Formats: sequence, C-alpha cells, structure tokens
Amino acid sequence: MLHPAIGTLMSKMNYTDRLVMIEPVAFRYNEQTATNNYYQKVLSGLDNERAQAKASKEFNDFVSALEDKGVTVCVVKDTLDPDTPDSIFPNNWISFHEDGTVGLYPMYAPNRRSERRLDVLDLLKDRGAQIHQVVDFTDSEEEGFYLEGTGSIVLDRTERVAYAALSERTDSGLFIEFCKQFDYTPVTFTAYQDVGTERKPIYHTNVMMAIAQTFAIICLDCIDDMDERHEVIEMLEEGQKDIIEITEEQVQHFAGNMLQVGKEGKPFLVMSEAAYKSLESDQIEAIEAHCPILHSSLDTIEACGGGSARCMMAEDFLPYAKLKA
Repeated sequence: MLHPAIGTLMSKMNYTDRLVMIEPVAFRYNEQTATNNYYQKVLSGLDNERAQAKASKEFNDFVSALEDKGVTVCVVKDTLDPDTPDSIFPNNWISFHEDGTVGLYPMYAPNRRSERRLDVLDLLKDRGAQIHQVVDFTDSEEEGFYLEGTGSIVLDRTERVAYAALSERTDSGLFIEFCKQFDYTPVTFTAYQDVGTERKPIYHTNVMMAIAQTFAIICLDCIDDMDERHEVIEMLEEGQKDIIEITEEQVQHFAGNMLQVGKEGKPFLVMSEAAYKSLESDQIEAIEAHCPILHSSLDTIEACGGGSARCMMAEDFLPYAKLKA
C-alpha cells in the first residue's frame, strides 16, 4: 500500500553507525537468482552444509570487525523455515529512513520474498526506534515489476538524489514512484557487463556504484550510453562528489559494492577483501584521502550469493528515542 508523499527530513550525512544484518542459517547458491545475477558461481566440492559453515564464519568475522569500529549492529538470526538462501542480503527488501519511514520492496526471485520479516521492525522498536509509517511496494510482484531496495537504488541522502541502473530487478516506473514517495530526484541509466559475447544489464546498481559523503565509487565504463554517462557525472559533480572510477574487471571483484558507515565525523568505507585487493594503489589513496577503509573476507558469500559487503548491510537511519543494549 502506497502513501501520500512523505515529508522526508533532510539528512546531514550519507552514512550511519547503525546497521541491521541477517545471520544466515541455510546459505547456499540460489538457482532462482542466478538467471540474471552473473556474479554467482557454483563452487566445486562445496555442498550446502559447507557453504553455510563458511558463510557463517565470514558473516561473524565481518560483524565483529564492524563492531570493533564502534558500529551498532542489530543481528537478526534467520530461520530454517521458510527456505531463504539469500537472507544474508537484507538491503534488497527493506530500507530505513530519517523521518521514521520504512520501505518494503518487491523481489524478483520467489524464494527471496519470504525474507521480509516484520518482526525486525518490532525488534528495532524495542531498541527505541521510532517507526511512523511503512511504505509497501510489494504488491507489484503480482504484476511482475520489481525494485530491490538499496540494491536497485543508490541514494545520495544529503543531496536527495537517487540513482538506478534499470534491469529486470529495477523497474523504472517503480523507481519513479519511490522517488515521489521519498522526495528524491531520480537519475536512471543502464549499466552493462560482458556475459560471454554479449553485453547484458547488471542486475543491481550497487554492484557498480557507491555514494559516500564526499565521494563516489563508480564504473563509468559500464554505462554504454554516453548521454546517460554524462548525466550521471553531472549529477555527481553537482552534489560535490569526488568521482573515483573503477574498471569493469574490478566490478567483477565487487569493487563497486561498498558502503560508507561510521559515527558522525568518523566514517570509513566498508568493502570485501577481494574488492580491496582488486584496487590499484592510486584508487586506495584517493579513497583514503576521504576516509579509512575496512575490508573483510567474504569469498564464499560473494561466489555463491553474487553479492558482497554492501548487500549485507541494511542501514538504519531511523530516529531513536532511546537506544537499548
């Protein structure tokens, strides 16, 4: 159910020190998402039990690294029933906003739709979160239209600009509706990758693009249409973002799947170890001119799930009356 336009509070920051993360209990390669997520791989000799064990260790190590940096992580353990192999990526089904609004999003794969859990909202309320309304886009699943949260949408919260690379999982009409509801200026384009001898749309915007407070990581070479490319550059420059380019090869190592988090005035950029290792020294230097880097090994999660660090973190921008331990 959609609601009238929301009077969204202007955010001072494009990052937060509060995250919601889902601890996996049955992580594995998901055949339903592999139809258009070309980053997923079948790892030889890795059965479902071993995939879960490896993913669990990577998840826990990642959470510990974030908490060591002072980030508050609300960890919600998944359940065995229903079967949700990709539950480790909650940012695709929920988003939390500064004015106390929560967004719920339509998912392409049927077995991902069961990831949506309203008990997460109850848990956050128990911790002091002030949730005033829920904007629910999920009815569009019945019509075959999808918009997978902050996988499909990359937000510049300070400038109120939203970017979306259109694909089977990112419908233009739903994206425009999101921007109307949440008071963002929309920027659409198509981002491509090489799949065999073909150029095919990248399934999620946040695979090739990340926006931080003062800079943006982006693979401009993925945007084949030069008019679209120039529009994206122009909008980023208007938002006074230092553009740090990555290559299509680095996108394959999830170098675009990054997220800035941290306390006010002390942010850092989070990425996987594979993403970090793919960067050149000048790119690392350009990032560290803005903030430090935190990286963690997510090899199994990346290979089987086709997602990385950013996908695992649902940013919590909700207002809090109090924060319980």
